[in-house]
Amino acid sequence: MSAFIGLLKNNRNYRWSWTGQVVSEIGDHFNNIAVFSLAIAATQSGLAVTGVMLARAVPAVMAAPVAGVMLDRFDRRKIMIASDLVRAVLALLFIFTVDRGHTWLLYLLSGLLMFASPFFTSGRASILPKIASKEELHTANSLTQTTQWTTTAVGTFLGGMSVTHFGYKLAFVLNAISFLFSAWSIWQLRATSGEFKADRKEAKKVRPWMEYKEGLRYMRSTPLIMGIALISVGWATGGGAAQILFTIFGEVVFKRGPSGIGMIWGCAGLGLVVGGIIGHKLGKTLDFNGYKKAIVVCYLLHGSTYVIFSQMESFWLALVFIGLSRAAVAVSSVLNYSQLLRHVSDSYRGRVFSTMESMTWSTMMLSMMAAGVASLSVDPRIIGACAGILSSTTAIFWGWAHWTNRLPEPAIVGVDPDDVEVHGEPNV
Repeated sequence: MSAFIGLLKNNRNYRWSWTGQVVSEIGDHFNNIAVFSLAIAATQSGLAVTGVMLARAVPAVMAAPVAGVMLDRFDRRKIMIASDLVRAVLALLFIFTVDRGHTWLLYLLSGLLMFASPFFTSGRASILPKIASKEELHTANSLTQTTQWTTTAVGTFLGGMSVTHFGYKLAFVLNAISFLFSAWSIWQLRATSGEFKADRKEAKKVRPWMEYKEGLRYMRSTPLIMGIALISVGWATGGGAAQILFTIFGEVVFKRGPSGIGMIWGCAGLGLVVGGIIGHKLGKTLDFNGYKKAIVVCYLLHGSTYVIFSQMESFWLALVFIGLSRAAVAVSSVLNYSQLLRHVSDSYRGRVFSTMESMTWSTMMLSMMAAGVASLSVDPRIIGACAGILSSTTAIFWGWAHWTNRLPEPAIVGVDPDDVEVHGEPNV
């Protein structure tokens, strides 16, 4: 914790980025709770929640290649600000979905909102090595992810209570304001060169598709980067269904309304925070082999505890196990992103992070479709058990790749391992 406080105290750029992240992401969860609750209240069907999630997933997949190429060619800070301003307008338009019964408008606005998101989320990951020194990078990565999960816990708890007591419109207004604050925070960032452009030679001609394929070739040429992308896909086979089930379990299984949805998401977020702190500590002690073994353990633990969550009759015990499941996911995420920040070249970061986001969303989309259709005739608890088992299969793939020596450590790209607080302890 002292490392986190020191980073915020001493690094002006990161402090502004972090402040904007806190406000913006809390606002995001006000929107999430309101939209999911509106959808299921209007239709009394998990299929409506699936519709919202698919409306978000498809545009995110479509936007990711464009976002990746733009982030590796133009000033990343300006692109992030533009994304925030567009999302502020869209968030405010959600007010027109209240008291009108137009669920199609929920789908449309959700899709537009998510189309604009990869330009910001992949941009934030791409500029992190620009605003944090080599010595600060692992701590900055850990704090960024832990903050994301903390805001999930806080935002969903507050969002659930706000929607329950003050209605949907206030949630949408606060979400719009949060995007404006985020844009202002990113505007405060200052680069030594005056810009936040990637370190790359500019091509004479702009060829977006060729540049995107170049990014794919770069990923395939580095087994570790491709391996991390694939385990994100493996998680998403069950993770997509989980996004649907959180709402169904809160509203239908446990019959606790918007506050129940908020509590499930909130405890999931709390587990992510705890896991993020553990991941930060592990990242400072594990060597490369230890890191790969830890990923196997994390995904086994994540899947098994999610299965238990799905079978709990007690709402309170279910909250405990969803917290444990998400803690395991958080540890793996912190460790994986530290490896990516260490090994991915700056000239490819936008494309790598946006491609991974696209691959994950594509798989989640299929998982959500399957879960939504199944929810019409299959017990949600059975769907939950299947989702947990699918996510656990990630451990099998990763373990096989590790023990057959298919995941060698790549060369360090401009960052020495000791400079990102990773030291050589041989065992997990």
